[in-house]
Amino acid sequence: MANNQQPNKTQAGTNAQQVRQQNAQSAQAGAGQFGTEFASESNAQEVRQQNQQSQQNNNQNS
Repeated sequence: MANNQQPNKTQAGTNAQQVRQQNAQSAQAGAGQFGTEFASESNAQEVRQQNQQSQQNNNQNS
């Protein structure tokens, strides 16, 4: 089997250098980026109500 890989490309065709650059940029953006993003989309009161309803359903099924 001939090896037709280009330099810096994996067998699947991924550009390894590009992935390294993206990882470096992601690290610079800060680890807390996703935590704040998802937290801002959550409605705390709604989550509490859903948790309470789930707990009540569990108690009824026990």
